[in-house]
Parts: sequence; C-alpha cells; structure tokens
Amino acid sequence: MSEWLENTVQVEVEQPIDRVWQLWADLEQLPNWMNWITSVKVLEGQPELSRWTLTTAGLQFSWQSKITKQIPNQIIQWESINGLPNRGAIRFYDRKDNTIVKMTISYAVPDLLAKVMNTPFIGRFVEGTIQADLDRFREYAMR
Repeated sequence: MSEWLENTVQVEVEQPIDRVWQLWADLEQLPNWMNWITSVKVLEGQPELSRWTLTTAGLQFSWQSKITKQIPNQIIQWESINGLPNRGAIRFYDRKDNTIVKMTISYAVPDLLAKVMNTPFIGRFVEGTIQADLDRFREYAMR
C-alpha cells in the first residue's frame, strides 16, 4: 500500500502569460530549470506522452507521463502511467504583464516511508526544492 503526499508552491514571473506558457508547454525544456529532472523526452507521434528521468543522491528514477488536461495559458495537468507514481498540475494566472505560476505535485510513497516523509521538516524540504525550481524558471524566463 502507498500514501499520496502533495506539495504546492508558486512564483510570480515578470513576463506575459503567452511567454510563460510557451516555455512550460515545451516539456523538453524543463531540465533547464528543474534541478533533479535530467531529461524529458516527448514521444514521437504522441505529444501527450513523455518519458522523464530524475536523478538525486546517486539514484535515478524514470517514468512515463501522460498529459490529462491542457488548456492553453491556464493549466497543464499530468499523471504518471508507469514508473515513479506521481501526478500534478501547473496553473497559470494572468496578471497583465506578469504571470503567477502555481505548481502542485503529488507522489505516492510506500506506507512505511510515508510515516517518515509526511513530516513538517520533509514537507518544507520538498517544497523548498520545488520553489527553487520555480525561482530558476523565473530567471530562465527573464532571459
């Protein structure tokens, strides 16, 4: 059995929503700002499917992900269909010349591990890691 843990962070990017959307919609660019994601490859002829690789502390995980909902300039929602169990959404909020990007990531961990990981300390660490990714995205988008 496993338990789903969820983390949400957001960042304000001083770019119009069209630019911010274009960067996120090109999934293969994500390793440019997501520290632990080493590659994302969209499957040829199936743009809703992609293969992801995450590397951390000498460990490597991979999974295939499917976009389950995509509304331009509003949301990209996904879920893994094999490998590392995860799901989430990137939401975009138009603030005229700025854009709020809000990321929610959920991941399944075995019940025994969930008891260790579902603590305020681990939650802050995971959210801090995701926040750092979004901060790097903001810098990347400003180039």
